[in-house]
Amino acid sequence: MGLTAFHRFQDLAREENVVFYYTGYFSQSVVTAMGDALRQRLNSSDATNVTRRKLFSVFVEMAQNVVHYSADPLIDAADAELRRGALWVGEKGDRFYVVCANPIAREAQPKLLAKLEPLRTMTLDEIKQRYKEKLRTEGEAGSKGAGLGFLTVARDACEPIEFDFVDEPDSATTLFYLKATL
Repeated sequence: MGLTAFHRFQDLAREENVVFYYTGYFSQSVVTAMGDALRQRLNSSDATNVTRRKLFSVFVEMAQNVVHYSADPLIDAADAELRRGALWVGEKGDRFYVVCANPIAREAQPKLLAKLEPLRTMTLDEIKQRYKEKLRTEGEAGSKGAGLGFLTVARDACEPIEFDFVDEPDSATTLFYLKATL
């Protein structure tokens, strides 16, 4: 990549009022460092405490999604510490948005779609109710948590979550994108 491409990237980041952007390999220590940087940036913003809390919560959920579920580990092992993804926090007007992206196995797409699609049409009360129900049940097979991540993101968002899947050429993976506005 030449400097011209980097200049275009910087211009786009400025136009989109990017507060934070990271792409590369995620680990728990990288997420902690990113969280510290984001927290400092938010402390200097005009955002309310509630907005800051929700934004930080969504940021952590999305970063953990990459750490736990990205189909591109740095080493080929099920418990790999470093997994590829990207995370972007931006500000538009009086709202923030968080977008994450990470590769998933293509065969995982229908299962994710089945989890995400209902969240786009559920009311906040329905999301909160489902969240409470999930707290009382055991986690799903293959889940690294109790299955609360997407519910947390949808609960904290002020608009329906957005998502997309884009097949990676010459690969058995699909890029999974998730966006929440707060």
